[in-house]
Amino acid sequence: MMVDLRIKNGNVYNTFLRAFQQKDVYIKDGRFLHLSDQEENSLTAKRTINVSGMFVVPGLIDCHMHIESSMTVPTRFSREALKHGVTTVVADPHEIANVFGLEGIKAFMNQTTQLDIFYGIPSSVPATSESIETTGGSIGISEIEEMLAMDKVVCLGEVMNFNDLISSKTTPTQEIIRLVEAKAPHMPIEGHCPKISGLDLSRLIFQGVDADHTQQTPESIYEKITNGMFLEIQGKSITRETIQMLLKHPFQDAFALVTDDVMADHLLTGHLNGILRKAMEAGMPVEQAIYAATYTPAKRMRLDDRGVIAPGKIADFIVLSNLDAFEIHQVYKKGNPLDELDENVEPAKFPAYFYDSVKCRVLELDDLKIPAGDRKTVTVNAMGIQKIGTFTQHITQELAVVNGYLDWETSNLSLILVMERYGKTGEVGYGFVVNALTEKGAIATTWSHDHHNLMVMGTNASDMLLAQKRVLELKGGYVVVRNGGILAEVSLEVGGIVSEQPIPRLGRQLKEVRQAMIDLGYRNTNEVMSFSTLSLPVSPEIKITDKGMIDTRSQKWIPLILEDENETLD
Repeated sequence: MMVDLRIKNGNVYNTFLRAFQQKDVYIKDGRFLHLSDQEENSLTAKRTINVSGMFVVPGLIDCHMHIESSMTVPTRFSREALKHGVTTVVADPHEIANVFGLEGIKAFMNQTTQLDIFYGIPSSVPATSESIETTGGSIGISEIEEMLAMDKVVCLGEVMNFNDLISSKTTPTQEIIRLVEAKAPHMPIEGHCPKISGLDLSRLIFQGVDADHTQQTPESIYEKITNGMFLEIQGKSITRETIQMLLKHPFQDAFALVTDDVMADHLLTGHLNGILRKAMEAGMPVEQAIYAATYTPAKRMRLDDRGVIAPGKIADFIVLSNLDAFEIHQVYKKGNPLDELDENVEPAKFPAYFYDSVKCRVLELDDLKIPAGDRKTVTVNAMGIQKIGTFTQHITQELAVVNGYLDWETSNLSLILVMERYGKTGEVGYGFVVNALTEKGAIATTWSHDHHNLMVMGTNASDMLLAQKRVLELKGGYVVVRNGGILAEVSLEVGGIVSEQPIPRLGRQLKEVRQAMIDLGYRNTNEVMSFSTLSLPVSPEIKITDKGMIDTRSQKWIPLILEDENETLD
């Protein structure tokens, strides 16, 4: 029999043993045909590659991620991900859906990619409701029914609205889950379950959500897995303590390694391979890390034709020159080496209105003057940023009043505004942030999760005005300003959230934005994501939308000024 390719003398990863064996691998028509520890005389290869001393592992599978988090389009993302050994992803496109609805999702799906991209159906667009945040698009029952018939759809994307999910009344979220259970009973249902435990966790699982990708602790890992949840472990959840919890118990089939979000500048140096390395550095044996980045994500998403090197499976694999460092020598997609695939595939153009979607007025100085009456001081509510992760704290602070207005520019607070940008209401939400900027300056963006309204934060009014105006001129993007000058910017011309420019250029610009934020005093393990998720009203514990600050658990509004010193939130 003639085969297309023989990989000779490789140390081949056996998924079912979680161990390496020296084998020859035979590939035909893009699939693995046979593995042998001796030469097969009945098989003749058109091409033989000797990988003696190297290691052969399945292509990496990322079962929970968002292409929009890389601020790029699927065609551009495809090439970069493949370089890092990622051969299959399951993307939840709820970001583009928040801007353009189902048309945005279809536009992503229509892009040509060499990477296999499967999709989750966005279940929470908007993440909460129209009464809490304004979006450009929405996904309801009719859109979900249409997506259920699409070949590339493999799961229901992360369910975010906890209150909606566990309500005693029938809610849109519950209707969506019941529809999926009726039309596609074996389809995985993804969850977004930060800091949820006890009876609340049981009620969430009872409603059909059986996976979580949010930040974990050793305690949450144990509780969630022993209650039947599948965990998707992203980088911020990886510590020596969490890895030890995963290894201490027979949890190997109950979790996968995922990226969730990889910024464009970080994509230049790694993707899921970086998460795998981080897990190894935290104590996970390489054999288990490979298992959690190939086999368990494939099983979770019912992608039974990949994730292992075995007869009949798709021949997606990586040749490693150094196993301990997970150093990639070559990536193969369906039996073809990556460096022989066509590099000249250009992104398909989007509809014209995708490039002109930011319908927002220019800020004026009066917008930044906040009346406070004839008092000398008031107590204000604020969001406290943490140095790790995207969670915030609810903090109150005394603020001086000068000539009837809050004197925020001389305080240690940053003023933050979210402006509705779809031309629907023109509403503006106001808030304060603690532990944000230590220098005079401002940051503005339309890449504000998940609604992607225009958000601007600063320590002085003039820089905020300049930053907001420049974002409008770019028709969406990220801008950092200091002392009347633009320090860095990146244009996100498609919907205000992604760019068509090549990843190296985009990544370089975003790296400059990140450094400019650091220069203003912003401190977080991921400055860009931390700032952008200050507007995510399903992430603990206090966030802001175009309608104001909100307690994300109770979904009750938090006033900017605490009118009654004894006032508390229910």
